Amino acid sequence: MAEQNINDSKFSINKHMWPIYPLGGFQILAFSGIYIIIVPLSNIFWPNDPYHAFEMGLLITSMFWMMSIAGLIFGRLIDKYNRKKILFIVALSRGSSMILLSLTIEGLGINSWLYFYTLALIFCFFAGGNYPTVLSIAHDTVPLNMRSRFFGIYGIVRNIFQLGGFLFSGSLVQAGLWRIYFITIGIALITSGFVMYIELDEPKRGAQTDELKEALEEDSVEYKYQIDKKTMRSTMLSKTNLVALIEGIFTQLFMGSLTILFLPYVQSPPHNISPLNTSLFITIFGITAGILGRIYLARASDKWASNNHKIRLFLIIFALLGGAIFFVFLFFIPLPVLTETQGADFLYVFGYPVFWIMGLCFLISQSISGLYEINQGPIIQEINLPEAQGQIVSWNKFLENISFGAGPLVSGIFISLIGENYQIVSIFIAFFTIPGMILWVFALKSYQEDKKTVQQLLTTRADEIKSKSKFKSI
Repeated sequence: MAEQNINDSKFSINKHMWPIYPLGGFQILAFSGIYIIIVPLSNIFWPNDPYHAFEMGLLITSMFWMMSIAGLIFGRLIDKYNRKKILFIVALSRGSSMILLSLTIEGLGINSWLYFYTLALIFCFFAGGNYPTVLSIAHDTVPLNMRSRFFGIYGIVRNIFQLGGFLFSGSLVQAGLWRIYFITIGIALITSGFVMYIELDEPKRGAQTDELKEALEEDSVEYKYQIDKKTMRSTMLSKTNLVALIEGIFTQLFMGSLTILFLPYVQSPPHNISPLNTSLFITIFGITAGILGRIYLARASDKWASNNHKIRLFLIIFALLGGAIFFVFLFFIPLPVLTETQGADFLYVFGYPVFWIMGLCFLISQSISGLYEINQGPIIQEINLPEAQGQIVSWNKFLENISFGAGPLVSGIFISLIGENYQIVSIFIAFFTIPGMILWVFALKSYQEDKKTVQQLLTTRADEIKSKSKFKSI
């Protein structure tokens, strides 16, 4: 067993957590690649038909919902069994599914779609175990005062791989090499799974919890408590946890609508920005936002919250408000009228200063929104017991993935009803952040109380562990 209690000032996040980075990156690259090539996939299944909106929409929605359901199953397993082994199984299963997707036969219509649909659901079932496992490992590996920095770094890796997935899958599909995409990512997932399994240490549960650190100093002493109905009611169903669960429904509806609203706005007439230039726009300003928002703001969040952890709640409220405002502002920037030829010319498009202004707004919106992710995780970890980390994240992801998957549908309904007035639709979509802000304001009162409940339970358990340890040594 690796030494668990490391001096916080000497702790290196990257030294301990780097094996997770490539695995997490290829996980998101695989999914984002499928998402961005949804139209070419329809042409692969039905080469002589127009876009099959219903079947392809059902595919994407089912993928999100499968991840949600699977997360509940994995959440229970994560809190009981070896998390490194679970993450390894997830990597092998997803990698194998990607390779099998490359064997899809073109042009068989519904038969091609059903083959792809089945394997995509298997792929997403195991995806449900990825993020909760990573968060549970991080809870017991990364010191509390460095959690935002970890979420920031992990978010940057995922962001870079996601945007890279857009370009990688799009370029291969455009060249007719879509099978190479699925094979390459499948092999990368399996390889990164083996690297993770060899290099990552399975942490002792509760090792980074202040109340348990002293009691768990000896390698032979382990934290073996399991969640029961009583502790579930007092911790997992606390007021602040309920706020996070309900708020996530509204916030993820907003998040899930962003890309699906922005892409047709800039790519459709009269703006006609090509998909490649749109991807480059998102990549250039998205990666910059990721670096600024997830490194600087993550470090700042840890510093601001070091003396008063309630600061994280204010940062989440600010993230929801600021992200929504700048998102709406994007649609009110007057874009030029372009032909398809002009929209495909990178130098011509970015020769307009207005696109740099839009890029700056996109960067600010993404950076501010990053505060939400890098501060929500540490809050949820603080108000839950070590044996519930996997389950509570799975509960959150279950509701968030369902809502995120419904985001494109909600945007489509608004666009259909309002008549492609993207400015008005963006305002309606931004309203989904209001319930979240209100709920987090209410959580300002319950947060300290819920945190204290967990601390008292852990202090009692630390005394029990010490007593048992002394008794055994006699």
